[in-house]
Amino acid sequence: MTTQHSRGSPFAPHTDEETAAMLAAVGAESVEELFDIPDPVRFDGEFGIEPRGERELRAETRALLGRNDDLTEFLGRGHYDHYVPSLVDHLADRSEFLTSYTQYQPEITQGFLQVLFEYQSMLVELTGLEVANCSMYDAATALGEAATLADRVRETSGSTVLVPELMREERRSVLENYTEGAGLSVETYPHDDANADLDALTEIASEETVMIYAESPTVRGAIEERLGEIGDLTDANDALFVLGSDPVALSVLEEPAAVGADVVIGDAATLGLGTSYGMGLGLFATREEFVRQVPGRLVGASTDSGGERTYTLTLQTREQHIRRERATSNICTNQAWVALRTAIHAAWLGPSGLVDLATECLEAPAELAERLDDLTGVKAPVHDRHQFREFVARTDQPAEAVRETLEGKGFAVHAIDDHLVQVCVTETNTERTDALVTAFREAAK
Repeated sequence: MTTQHSRGSPFAPHTDEETAAMLAAVGAESVEELFDIPDPVRFDGEFGIEPRGERELRAETRALLGRNDDLTEFLGRGHYDHYVPSLVDHLADRSEFLTSYTQYQPEITQGFLQVLFEYQSMLVELTGLEVANCSMYDAATALGEAATLADRVRETSGSTVLVPELMREERRSVLENYTEGAGLSVETYPHDDANADLDALTEIASEETVMIYAESPTVRGAIEERLGEIGDLTDANDALFVLGSDPVALSVLEEPAAVGADVVIGDAATLGLGTSYGMGLGLFATREEFVRQVPGRLVGASTDSGGERTYTLTLQTREQHIRRERATSNICTNQAWVALRTAIHAAWLGPSGLVDLATECLEAPAELAERLDDLTGVKAPVHDRHQFREFVARTDQPAEAVRETLEGKGFAVHAIDDHLVQVCVTETNTERTDALVTAFREAAK
């Protein structure tokens, strides 16, 4: 059937009469009236990009990249640099992986689906929980989805989500976006030396609590030592216990299921991706009783008509795939390629290799903190806890001045308070710790 496209657009196949009827129904005089786009960002028909040839474009790109500072990063706080073996690039860059979007056609994407099934299986083994998926954008959205899941499955009428006061601001911001739409409120509980203040948390938690969120390692790199007690407290208040972590840390820390965690979230791309400052892969694992409430999609195993083991997308809870009123989430991006990279990296390491990497993440910061603590004007670590990857140091000099001096000497660290800096060390920068200590000696004077 041929229709007259409104305004000549093939993407809005409505006749002028249909468009007028819809505008009348919403009380608008024109399509333009439906959009509130400020003039400074409204497209004026020109991109303002000068045409240029390949040679000129390459030269301009080199000049632009040349403006980057050549720094050795000792940065962390959610973005971690682990060595990614070349095998990951070689396999993940195969055309059948790069050109595949969502694996809707199982008959032609069995290889990719199997990898995703293996990825889910790895998370199940690391967390001790029965169900994991591979379609969360990042750790922040995984946390938001955990909160809305808690709101759906908790039987009482509470509406409070409790999170630690020491938490990445951007992660809490995303959580608040989720909870606002669900009618939930986010409140904080205090810390005691970078671990949860359990006494204070006990006072705050109540029947109004929907969910309690804890992190191990915390944003300051401290390992949470009382997870089991937090789990018991959460259960006593009929709330859901959500734990934030990552695959490397989970290989040596307490199994989340054993301490009562109902959901585990985090950034799974600590394996397979390297530091990306924004791009990630949301880890999401939960108990089997919540399987039909899991956001996104799961890859399941079945058998084909010949009796052979096969894989397919199953239990898709997004409104695109099922009736809108039954949808539990609209999260839908395809993080499959990043999950593929994480699975390849984890398989390359193997169980013993993953534990070795995690052990280095425990030992290296302890050694570096001890060396910095020997310097005049530095106390490290500030927190009397086991540290994973990173730690906080107190400096007599203003932290920002210390950070700037270190930057001038080619090192990047976080200044997180007036006299607190945070340092992250992994296998990718350990060879530069001697030089960092030397630079710190001068910066801390």
